[in-house]
Amino acid sequence: MPVGIFDSGLGGLCALKELHRILPTTDLVYFGDTGRTPYGTRSAETIMKYAAQDARFLLCQNVSAILIACGTASTVALNALKISLPVPVFGVVSAASREAAAATKNGKIGVMGTGATISSGVFEHELKLINGSLEVTSVACPLLVPIVEYGFAEDEIAYLAVKRYLQPIVDAGADTVILGCTHFPILKNMMKKAAPDINFVDSGAAAARQIAEACGEGKESGAIHCYVSDTPSNFNKTAKVFLGEEFDFDVERVDIEKY
Repeated sequence: MPVGIFDSGLGGLCALKELHRILPTTDLVYFGDTGRTPYGTRSAETIMKYAAQDARFLLCQNVSAILIACGTASTVALNALKISLPVPVFGVVSAASREAAAATKNGKIGVMGTGATISSGVFEHELKLINGSLEVTSVACPLLVPIVEYGFAEDEIAYLAVKRYLQPIVDAGADTVILGCTHFPILKNMMKKAAPDINFVDSGAAAARQIAEACGEGKESGAIHCYVSDTPSNFNKTAKVFLGEEFDFDVERVDIEKY
């Protein structure tokens, strides 16, 4: 049975790429809610509604497990979906927190995420559960998702935004930063330029590794099926930003409000 992945847009394709690398024989079903992105500026009630619809759509594709690749949805909706859904559900918070806690040398960790993720304090809470002595500096980065979505990841504007958001983390002396949104790894080159001594943890890739441990391999070469909630016409161009290469799969539009 396939593994389902959903995100507020196409940032979760980074997690899909990592999961496909680890489990090349497992079928994957991806849903990107491109018609309603971003989730990070929405209310908790709206995020819950969207995440529940996304999950119900994936269940209709007979998935055996679901990865919430969206940091915002993981923050707001993970626990509710774990209770209500008949399949295992994974988010990006716990896996990324564990990897960051293991990676830090000085016990100082930064978190970059959407407004909803940062205001929830979920990463800080998870990190403190792992190690109560960790010092956490969290920064909301509302400009970064649109910068990636509109194709400015390699532009000077991306560097200036990243440098501005990283400054309080650098000032706090953090040596490790959790990228709490699946769009943010696309900006890693700019982040390394702005803060070359920091180790960046990709939350989507960390979650993919966690779900891979739980799900195991399929029996044949895995197929990839992608769905979006807005027009798929620009999918290939945008997807290449996240995947870094061409993947051979079709993309279909879904009326997600039906779910």
